[in-house]
Amino acid sequence: MDKNKLTYDYIAGTDIHVWQHKNMFRINSDTAQLAHFMKINKGDRVLDIGTNNAALLLAAHRFDPSFLCGVDIQDEACELARFNLAENGISDAEIICGDFTEMNLSGFDVVVCNPPFFQMGDHFKPALTPRSIARHEFFLPLSELFCKIRLSLKENGRLYMVHRSERLADLMEECRKNRLEIKTLQLVYDARKEQAVSVLIEAVLGGKKGCQVPHPILLKKDGTFERNPFPAEAENE
Repeated sequence: MDKNKLTYDYIAGTDIHVWQHKNMFRINSDTAQLAHFMKINKGDRVLDIGTNNAALLLAAHRFDPSFLCGVDIQDEACELARFNLAENGISDAEIICGDFTEMNLSGFDVVVCNPPFFQMGDHFKPALTPRSIARHEFFLPLSELFCKIRLSLKENGRLYMVHRSERLADLMEECRKNRLEIKTLQLVYDARKEQAVSVLIEAVLGGKKGCQVPHPILLKKDGTFERNPFPAEAENE
């Protein structure tokens, strides 16, 4: 791996550093929010769908899982993920290169996913580049993604996902169709915008009904984020 073609960056709010390609999809605030939001228990088997540079696997490794698995359709992303795992001395992990919708994975306690956000339309077909593959549903439509997530999880296994807030209705529909009960839903706001920009969900396969909606996360203009933007005095009113 030629480090001259890479940058060495950290996930905001953590001490985790990853090597990244300059011309591929790179970690951003969504990566950081999901890294903080997901709950990994000691001994969990964790699957990261669309692992890219393995940033979320590195975040999961802090909690002593028994096994880590990352899937990505891009060869370069898989090579970089393996490199980042090796750089961090992580050996209890596997990176699989290929189309997730054609895989038969199962037995995972946790699935984490920062999926392609943008739907493909009849009149919108961006050029096929490493960055556009990570951002658009070329190979991973939401309905097929959720079907495979259901098959990958153990009963009562947990899904942690970040997505665009405008796709929330789609997420809720796919969860219910696949026996994934949303247990936690948290919105993320950008201080420069009026509407929520993204949503974090925790869903349990075969889980009981009942969803918690904690305080939203606020992304500040300087790039930092605040997990409880409401002042204490407002909570007591």
